[in-house]
Amino acid sequence: MENSSVLVFGNNEYGIEIAKNVKHKHSNITVFGLDDNDGEEKDYQFAKFDLSDHWDELNQKYDMENSIIFCALKDEAQNIFLTISLRSAFADTTIIALAKNDEDSNKLHMAGATKVIPIVETTANIITDMLKKPIVTQVLHGILYEDSDLRIIQVEVHNAECFGGEYPADINWSRDHGVLVLSIIHQDGTHEFIYSSKAKHNEITNGDIFVVVGYEHDIQEFKKFIGEEKCKR
Repeated sequence: MENSSVLVFGNNEYGIEIAKNVKHKHSNITVFGLDDNDGEEKDYQFAKFDLSDHWDELNQKYDMENSIIFCALKDEAQNIFLTISLRSAFADTTIIALAKNDEDSNKLHMAGATKVIPIVETTANIITDMLKKPIVTQVLHGILYEDSDLRIIQVEVHNAECFGGEYPADINWSRDHGVLVLSIIHQDGTHEFIYSSKAKHNEITNGDIFVVVGYEHDIQEFKKFIGEEKCKR
């Protein structure tokens, strides 16, 4: 039986990037898919599963109380059902689920997820870019493994004038605003990591969406600063 394993349900862009991000801390990683499409990565095992499974095989192969489960299926209904099923079978296992929006986040919490991480966009490249950066590895580690109130959310800019024409990469986000901005989604759907060369030459404009990490109080204050809270009232 393998100890301290990571079980990632979702053989897709999100699941693979999660597996890559945690391999420095865990040696026993299995990525589960609903089909037979095995991956080529040598650092992980790949296995097929079915949503109707009763998880007896997991109990036999893994020390489930000391393992971490990621629910990263792209279909929201399947991901919620999977979370409910796994929580029913493993009352004490840490289950971390990915959510596409606040509504899904609430449902996943109710389904039994220990923690929920919003994807914030359906574009896989955003989370892929985020997870590849060392600073994001540190932040994600804090969210997953430490008892903290850190959150990852998206917020929309309605008061770009408050930045005085500064470029995103020139702002000390943690010092000035108490949050960490990871990436920006523009109105045309394009996105860029905050420290990329493109971000250094694009001014912040109304309608930009920030992918933000921070504590609840700091996030709420940041929302007021950029005008989102005022616009929602």
